[in-house]
Amino acid sequence: MNNEQSLLKSNTRSARRVWCDVSKTRIDELRALTKKYGISVALGDVRLLDGHWYVTHAGLLRLAQRRRCIEMRVQEIPNFCDPVASRWVFKCTVRKSRRSRGFVGFGDADPSNVSPLVRGAEMRVAETRAVNRALRKAYGIGLCSVEELGSLTPRHEEPSNGNAHRFPTASNGNGSANGTPKLRDRLSLLVRKYDLDAAQVKRYAADFCGTEVLRDASRDLVESFVTTLEKQAATDRSALICKLNSYPPQQEVHA
Repeated sequence: MNNEQSLLKSNTRSARRVWCDVSKTRIDELRALTKKYGISVALGDVRLLDGHWYVTHAGLLRLAQRRRCIEMRVQEIPNFCDPVASRWVFKCTVRKSRRSRGFVGFGDADPSNVSPLVRGAEMRVAETRAVNRALRKAYGIGLCSVEELGSLTPRHEEPSNGNAHRFPTASNGNGSANGTPKLRDRLSLLVRKYDLDAAQVKRYAADFCGTEVLRDASRDLVESFVTTLEKQAATDRSALICKLNSYPPQQEVHA
């Protein structure tokens, strides 16, 4: 009981530190997940994206280890794979015990449904997705996993119709109203991948877009910033960190 209470407090503190504007509803959900699955925010078992919790591959593997999962068998489905087109499909069977018949999950990946950050690694993404889906079935986890969110990757260029979209835009699922992914989600992925300070990134973004706050910038400007940030982080993270350190986080003033 003491360990559970300690983990609950740690997860709550970590969530509020990483995602500053976490609502009470999301905190309550996090506490329920902690009690049921023993997840850890600090270890990256879950992520908060667009106001919803998502489990991670690492979190699922740790859960399987805690529950003493005895087998995870992954196999390629050749009839649905096309190496030339970087299209892969895998099947994973998870057995929780020797008497278990197994829980099956399928995962697919191709250049159209993976993030640019992992482009070229479609085979590994497909395998990861298959494992995630099988583990989620085995342990009754209703949360989608981060690695399954192929919609975070834009499939087409956003049509230019002369109308400036504000950020964040209205959304349908993980994408915006016109079918493209939310820039906020792409930005969140970059912040986590390169371990950046979210508050500093927001101030840098506002400065880049020439606005007082990021939400006042047009979608085109924000998209340009996200692309620039991705290139800077990938080519010279140290220089980017120095740049971000010139934007010390400001204390929010609440009325």
